[in-house]
Amino acid sequence: MVNIILYIACSFDGYIARGDGNVEWLSRVGSASQDYGFQNFYDSVDALIMGRKTYQQLVGFGKWPYTGKPCYVISRNFIESRRPEVIVSSDDPAALMMTFSEKRINRVWLVGGDDILKTFLNQELVQEIIVSYIPLLLGDGIPLFQPGIPERKLKLLSTETYPNGLLQVHYRFGE
Repeated sequence: MVNIILYIACSFDGYIARGDGNVEWLSRVGSASQDYGFQNFYDSVDALIMGRKTYQQLVGFGKWPYTGKPCYVISRNFIESRRPEVIVSSDDPAALMMTFSEKRINRVWLVGGDDILKTFLNQELVQEIIVSYIPLLLGDGIPLFQPGIPERKLKLLSTETYPNGLLQVHYRFGE
């Protein structure tokens, strides 16, 4: 079975980016010596999924941050990738799950953003959610969860707190 995991940071008031998509505020939190469990998480996944907007934003940052793992970019529009590990796909999520099963990809990081997350949540394809709440109120922006997702119960697996006030929560769907 393919395990899709949302691993994401958001402001304490629930925004993943400013309204224009800007995430510079994330770089002002924490220290270079603290990775908040990221490397262990990254090492645990077999592949990544992200939407076109997230991909284009990451490419705009310069150096590609996710080397060594296949990255599936879901897009209804044609986009070109010059990276061998980036696979652009217009497949619907169910077809993508079949591809993952065929390729024996078991743990997949759903990187974001809000549109692709809503699609995967609406199809009940996300099994785990790990959210790092940044101790900052943005007041407005792109919400982590869009309206219209189905109601589902979560089971708390763990919490982790850090000296700078970051709170990381890890949930699994179900009882």
